[in-house]
Amino acid sequence: MTTSAPVADLTGWTQAPFTGAGVTYDCYEKGSGPGVVLIPEIPGITPQVLGLAEHLVDEGFTVVVPSPFGDPGRSATAGYTLGVVARICVSAEFRAFAVGVHRPITDYFRAVAADLASRTPGKGVGVIGMCLTGGFALAAAIDDSVLASVMSQPALPFPISRARRVDLPVSAEDFDVIAARANAGDLCALGLRFSEDASAPRARFDTVKKRLGDAFEVIELDSSPGNAAGFPKGAHSVLTDEVRETPGHPALAARARVVEFLRERITAA
Repeated sequence: MTTSAPVADLTGWTQAPFTGAGVTYDCYEKGSGPGVVLIPEIPGITPQVLGLAEHLVDEGFTVVVPSPFGDPGRSATAGYTLGVVARICVSAEFRAFAVGVHRPITDYFRAVAADLASRTPGKGVGVIGMCLTGGFALAAAIDDSVLASVMSQPALPFPISRARRVDLPVSAEDFDVIAARANAGDLCALGLRFSEDASAPRARFDTVKKRLGDAFEVIELDSSPGNAAGFPKGAHSVLTDEVRETPGHPALAARARVVEFLRERITAA
């Protein structure tokens, strides 16, 4: 039983630059087995993100963590987080406020996924996105190498209007391709959020459900006042900050379902 989220550091991770879609960022890799691309949440590759990454490695996956923002290994603080958010808000790669448009950064994540798929066992790879990068896990699925998309508390575009609350960082044309792949059985997606998390609105998942149907599974954890698990009102990070290594803990069960989902989708028969 634990009272804090699992954490880890960069010990044992291989760091190397990777170039895709005309940009270069460092990527961190570890493990063996089928491939999973873990896109970090804001403000970057924190000890909690590495805690999730290490768990995936322990579960038998080759994990690649791209580092498009932040300082790898650095703990999150309010000032550090706000600084990263400010830079992303004005970044043409992320287009934080735009609706129904293609984000250039997703081309990079697709390239990372395709590269990982080309050199790992399995039928393809999984992609996990969290918080600001949550929707990128779905956007990456336009590439045939991505068989499983995990969107944890997708917070982009920033939900400051109704149009933005129902939108995802995927263009209409790309969404058509992704929906066609899902309808053909070539892709499944999993979405996770806390019930009271206004930054990752339920309406956003409703949009995906309408397009992907049964190929989209939703896990919503109760964070309402007085909830049985004791989640705080501002609970947000399903797979990192709110996980406790305590039997029966809802976020721990959600993490276990993510591992099971990835195995179902990408492990070779």
